[in-house]
Amino acid sequence: MQRLGEFKLPAFFNYPPYFTLQPVRETREKQVQLWKELILDYCRNQKVFVVGLEEDFPLFSNPVIERSLSHEAKVLFLSALVNEGRAEWMDKGHKKCLILWMRIQDWADYIVNFVKENGFEDSVMTVEDIRSGFESRGTDLAGIDRTVLMRALRLLEQKGKAAIFRGTSTDDEGVKFSV
Repeated sequence: MQRLGEFKLPAFFNYPPYFTLQPVRETREKQVQLWKELILDYCRNQKVFVVGLEEDFPLFSNPVIERSLSHEAKVLFLSALVNEGRAEWMDKGHKKCLILWMRIQDWADYIVNFVKENGFEDSVMTVEDIRSGFESRGTDLAGIDRTVLMRALRLLEQKGKAAIFRGTSTDDEGVKFSV
């Protein structure tokens, strides 16, 4: 089985036709589904939040079989994730895509559980502590994309489970949890 670092690639990754958009509708639907799952699994495993169409993204080519996805295929697969709410285009030109391997609501739920498990109810944390603090190590919050984290925190704020405090810089933004 081929690997990208610690990540095990599925068998279809070595099948050349999966790097070419399939003309038969049923086959293409299966192809799109497989690629969506692969992109989400890889991004979660490698903690990748942004995929750029004009940057080298390891999944978009396979040197072993000398195949690469066309620009059209990359756009199709990422757009399928966008249509499912599992990704968002970050720019009007659709060149960068924010991958939501966990939906914002799922991130908010994860944060609530993290807060409860670590006894942070009714306490204040900086946003940076949530992303890179001691308690975050080994969790999905370690290294979380700031945009994703802030959206999840704003959702918690809307639900009355958190209050975000703006600082003079992004380094001193804080959050008080009341879960």
